[in-house]
Amino acid sequence: MDQEFEDIDSEGRWQKLYHEIRNQSHECSYKVAKCPENRNRNRYRDVSPFDHSRVKLENTENDYINASLVVMEEAQRSYILTQGPLKNTCGHFWLMIWEQKTKAVIMLNRVIEKGSEKCAQYWPTAEEREMAFRDTCFLVTLLSEDTKSYYTTRVLELQNLSTGEKREIYHFHYTTWPDFGVPESPASFLNFLFKVRESGALGVDHGPAVVHCSAGIGRSGTFSLVDTCVVLMDKRKDPSSVDIKSILLDMRKCRMGLIQTPDQLRFSYMAVLEGAKYIKGDSSLQNRWRELSKEDQEPILESPPSAQTQSRCQTERCNGNQRGCQQEEGGEYRQDGKVPAQSPCKEQELDGSTAHKRRREDSISKSASAKTPQSKPKTSDSEKKRKSLGCICCT
Repeated sequence: MDQEFEDIDSEGRWQKLYHEIRNQSHECSYKVAKCPENRNRNRYRDVSPFDHSRVKLENTENDYINASLVVMEEAQRSYILTQGPLKNTCGHFWLMIWEQKTKAVIMLNRVIEKGSEKCAQYWPTAEEREMAFRDTCFLVTLLSEDTKSYYTTRVLELQNLSTGEKREIYHFHYTTWPDFGVPESPASFLNFLFKVRESGALGVDHGPAVVHCSAGIGRSGTFSLVDTCVVLMDKRKDPSSVDIKSILLDMRKCRMGLIQTPDQLRFSYMAVLEGAKYIKGDSSLQNRWRELSKEDQEPILESPPSAQTQSRCQTERCNGNQRGCQQEEGGEYRQDGKVPAQSPCKEQELDGSTAHKRRREDSISKSASAKTPQSKPKTSDSEKKRKSLGCICCT
C-alpha cells in the first residue's frame, strides 16, 4: 500500500485515479429526490440519495429525507450520510435519528462558511440550552460541551415529546475541515476519528451513526472511507489486503459522489496508511496524534452570524415547518455553479480540478464527557412541555 501511494504521488496521478473512480461508479436512480414535493428538502439540486439506499422516515406523511444508508458488511459498519439539515428539515433530521436508534452525529462542517450558511443550527447553543421541533415533536437539550482546538464534543438529550422517552446522543463536531479541502494533517483527523470510535457509537450495539457535512458526500465520504478501511485492516490483520479504491467504489453504490476532489482522495490514502501503523502494533501512535493535533490549544473562534441572519432564521428554532432561510443549490457539490441536466440515472459530480481554490474553515471543538444518568420523565412534565410547545403531533 505504501508503494502504491508513493507511485501515484511521484507520478502525480491523483487526478487520473479520481476520474477513474468517477467513471467506474455505479449509476442508480434517484426519482424520489426529484419529486416536486421534495424539492425544498434538498440543499443542492445535484446531490440526491439513490432510491434503493435512501433512508425513509416513518410515522410521517412524506417519508423523504436527503440521507443515504451506507452498509459495509465485512467491516460491520453502517453510516447514514446526509446533507447538513435545512431550516425546514431539522425536525426530520431528529426524527430520523430517533427512528434509526443513532447514538452519534458526526458533523464535519461549520454552520457558516465563507459567509454562506452550509447547515442549519439544529442543536441548542450553551445560551439556549434547548430547542424544540414542533413538526416532529422532539426536544433537544444540551447536557454538556467540551471544546478542543479543532473539534467539539457535545452530549445532547433527545426527548420524544409524544412519549416522554429520552435518549442521549453524542455530537462530534470537527470545526476546522475546509469545504472541498482536507484536514490539517492525518494525525489530527485520526485523533478525532479515534475519539469517535472510543465512544462506541460506531459499533453494532447502536443504530447507524449519522455523518454529515454540507452536501454529505465530500468530507462525509472521507470520514467513512478512512474509518471503514482502518476497521478492515484490523479485522484482516493484513493492511496490504485493503483496496481503498475498491472500497470507495462499493460505498459509492449507496451514495453518489463520495470523495469530491483528488486532494480528498490523496488525504484518505494518507490517513489509512497512518492508521495502518497503529493496526500493526505501534501503540504509541495515539499519543503522538494527540500531541501533533494540539487539541488543547485555544480554538480560533469564528465570528457570529450577522444580526440579519439571526433574525431571519429565528422562527425556525421552534418549528421545522417554517422556511425562514433561502437554501443554496449546488454550492458544495459543483464548483462551476452550473446545474446539470437532471437525468434520472446519471451520477453528477464535481470536477475536482479547482478544489485547492476553495475555502478553509476556522474552528471550535470539544471532547467526550461523562454520561449523565437518565431518569424516566414524569407524565405531568411531558404534558406541560407538549402544551407549552403546541406540538402538532401531540395535540
